[in-house]
Amino acid sequence: MLDRHVHTLIGLGPRPVGSPANQQAADYIRATFRAAGLDVEEQPYACTAWEQDFIRLEQEGEQLDAAANAFSLPCDVTAPVISAGTIAQLEAVSAHGKILLLYGDLARAPLSAKSWFLKDERDDHIIQLLEQIQPAALLAPPTSTAYYGHLTEDWELDLPAATVPPAVARRLMQNADSAAHLCIAARRIPAMAQNIVARTHGVFEKRIVVCAHFDTKINTPGASDNGGGAAALLALAERISKGEAGVDLEFVAFNSEEYLPIGDDEYVRRGEAYFPSIRCAINMDGIGAMLAANSLTAIATPEEMEQAIRHVAAEFPGVQWVEPWPESNHSTFSFRGIPAVALSSVGARGLAHSTADTIDVMSADKLEEAVALVERLIQIIVAKA
Repeated sequence: MLDRHVHTLIGLGPRPVGSPANQQAADYIRATFRAAGLDVEEQPYACTAWEQDFIRLEQEGEQLDAAANAFSLPCDVTAPVISAGTIAQLEAVSAHGKILLLYGDLARAPLSAKSWFLKDERDDHIIQLLEQIQPAALLAPPTSTAYYGHLTEDWELDLPAATVPPAVARRLMQNADSAAHLCIAARRIPAMAQNIVARTHGVFEKRIVVCAHFDTKINTPGASDNGGGAAALLALAERISKGEAGVDLEFVAFNSEEYLPIGDDEYVRRGEAYFPSIRCAINMDGIGAMLAANSLTAIATPEEMEQAIRHVAAEFPGVQWVEPWPESNHSTFSFRGIPAVALSSVGARGLAHSTADTIDVMSADKLEEAVALVERLIQIIVAKA
């Protein structure tokens, strides 16, 4: 069944929040949970979807390579190109109505979304400057981070934005006296999304949450991130009964993890009253890549529980213990003082959020390893809770 879940979810292709493929994934997850005999809750909420028709960038009559950034506004502008590589330059540049090319320190990593709760002061300052300057459009070469190359991906940032290859960025800078023409045909669309939450029938006082997100970035099939995690979640729901676990189990298929955690916000709004009953949350995000090692870490766990989790990890020689990391759905729990365990991988740089994250990179054995690891973790957590 695990293999069928993997092929079905990844076979849908990109599953960005609000898209038809995202809804198809939600429908499949709901049906699988119900077939496993679980009580299923749908948690709908409003979101923003995005579609694009085409992008065209030209200078001096030559068409140049460019890719529209997720949630970019549309534009059709012909204007000079002005550039900035540092915050000091951005503070001094006069780019209103011009095409602004960011590079260097300003393009070293993707900008956090305006509403992202982990946004730092640097990103906040850059965003404020961009909104004050109001360029006609933003361009930037790929960021230096391996996991995602576009500088912006924010439905709250009201600027057209695109990513260009380094060679195109250099050409634009070298020919700054010549106007460039940028046309982005795209649209933001009000849409609905939903988490799918499945529960055993509530006969115990203790609860363990097992979760994974099923949405993707706009441009990726999302095999390791996070089709594998979502498939493992479904397999666990089918394999573990409440009688075997000795604890109430909640299986949460989160939506909208990739851009803003509004799916997590909806989950908290509906369920925070029962959070004191949760003994631990186990999140799977980025597992199962063939050329990566599955990884494990614990956050906000009591010392005795963490030591027990480490002993479980030692039973799986292919699994690597790593330092805690704050991103993904486990933070919804750990930031509220609930012990959390996060499964991911080490060695899969360049896969997550990329077009290369296809089903061909996945390992059935590594996914089975992750499922077996979670089953053992549940046994140990129940004993220590």
